[in-house]
Amino acid sequence: MVSDKFRRQLRQEVQQWHREGLIYPEQYEQLSARYQFNALETSARNRFVVIVIGLGCVLLGLAAITFVAANWQVWSREWRSLLLLTVFVGVNAIGFYLWRYPIQVWQHRFGQGLLLLGALILGANMGLMGQMFHQSGSPAPLYLLWGVGVLAMSYSLRQTMLGLLAVWLLGIGYWWGMLDSADERGAWWLQLMLQHMPLLSAAMFIPLAYWCRSRWIFGLGAIAIISSLQSNLLRVHLDGGSGNSLWITLFLALPPALLWAYKDRWQSRFSPEEEPSPQSFQFITRSLAILFLGIVCYWFSFHWIWLDSWKAPGEDLEVFGGWRLIDALALSILAIWQWLQLARRWDLTTGAVGGLIAIATITPIWHINISPIGIFAPLIFNVVLFLLAAGCLREGLGSGDRRLFWCGMVLLSLQIFSRMFEYNTDLIFKALMLFLCGAGIIAAGIWFERYVRTLNPPENP
Repeated sequence: MVSDKFRRQLRQEVQQWHREGLIYPEQYEQLSARYQFNALETSARNRFVVIVIGLGCVLLGLAAITFVAANWQVWSREWRSLLLLTVFVGVNAIGFYLWRYPIQVWQHRFGQGLLLLGALILGANMGLMGQMFHQSGSPAPLYLLWGVGVLAMSYSLRQTMLGLLAVWLLGIGYWWGMLDSADERGAWWLQLMLQHMPLLSAAMFIPLAYWCRSRWIFGLGAIAIISSLQSNLLRVHLDGGSGNSLWITLFLALPPALLWAYKDRWQSRFSPEEEPSPQSFQFITRSLAILFLGIVCYWFSFHWIWLDSWKAPGEDLEVFGGWRLIDALALSILAIWQWLQLARRWDLTTGAVGGLIAIATITPIWHINISPIGIFAPLIFNVVLFLLAAGCLREGLGSGDRRLFWCGMVLLSLQIFSRMFEYNTDLIFKALMLFLCGAGIIAAGIWFERYVRTLNPPENP
């Protein structure tokens, strides 16, 4: 949708063209009808009304909160429960009506705001209800239940804003619960959600992203899956499985392999039938795979990482945290199936990424289980990091994608800076390297912008 700022600037230019005789009156009317120049003032008034109403609602809400706080201890538990339920139902009912049946544009937006307010009121009601009935403990269950409730609202209303709020609430509840559940205490359902959050995140967020057509929900959902998976594997590491080859493979190879091989096979099932297929989310997953590989390779490129004696393989996986590996094994089966499907249309980029994943996984396994290679391991990961940066530069140049090009430049510059400061070098040498890197980045940026313009030359009228 074209912004009001652009339409206002375009109206000024079109009026100037009309006065100078550059366009005919018919063309001016066509442009005016296309970009709705006459509705600009109405849109400004609607925004002003929304701001005034929003400010008034905030003041009325503060007055209601102050009144309730003054009489909260006087009212009985039944009256307080009825008040909380009435406010929640009333705000959501008014918000749904204005959002679903708006007479003017500002009513639709105001209804969306009320629905978001209703989602926030849901959490406040849950907290106050728990306080009234003397329920105490970790806030993690509150955030998890609150997130599930907002997630149900987002599915039913197909609201991206509510979906993003649900992702954040469930994320807060998960990480809070992981910090509080080190001794494995808590309700059974809480422990079940914490142990199987990777699969739950996939089931909750990925269909919602297609249903709402939101890249933000999909990206945050993918991050939630990978971060919770890594968290569960770290818990296995704390239980004594850091030297196990299967654990290393799951921790290092599974996230990038799963992300890179992802394909939008379920977009037609989760999207509304009356609308065309949404845009593919595969670019997001592959970007996250490259980001994960870059972080792993950069971390293992430091030589002091390999100086410490790593834990040798000990217990079997069944002895420690076997329940936490169910999600990892299920996602591993999915990743293997995706790579088998990907092998039918194999290309150079996929082969290169698969090779980098294999090298980044085999090197630590060899160092721990076969023979220490503390001297060669940093060299291997520095080479892998350089190849990853070169691959990003190559793909960025080939497609004219600025994000890939600058991702490669950042990885390459970060590698040079890290090696320069990691080892004892002269200050003059460091100053020279910083100067050369800065000048190189400027020159590469200017050259790349000129190169992009040659890929898409402007058409001559």
